[in-house]
Amino acid sequence: MHAMTGLNELREQGRMTWTEEEHGWVAAPEDIANALATDGFAECKRELTTSRRDSRPAGGVWQGLNTRTGSVASAIWVNRLTSPRAIVFIAIDGESLTGVGVPSADGDPDREDGGEA
Repeated sequence: MHAMTGLNELREQGRMTWTEEEHGWVAAPEDIANALATDGFAECKRELTTSRRDSRPAGGVWQGLNTRTGSVASAIWVNRLTSPRAIVFIAIDGESLTGVGVPSADGDPDREDGGEA
């Protein structure tokens, strides 16, 4: 996985914060989509879901493909009534990005599968 500069910038600016309580990121979905695009993912799907009661968007999904690396990024969000920022769940190649797992630009986050040190 390559460095996620756009996502790291959002974190550094406080526009993307981890919430352990909800196991997701508090952020504006558009900020996440823009950051993933900055990180090389071209949008290939964006859908909004609406509530039957008031037809307001209840959440949505965004998917992008990095044609250079073949990586796929997904962001699923649930809008909150009390805030313009949603709870966003982000995955790169099926691996969830959590508060401790966002790759940094100064290290290689590839994990070792198998074997013990």
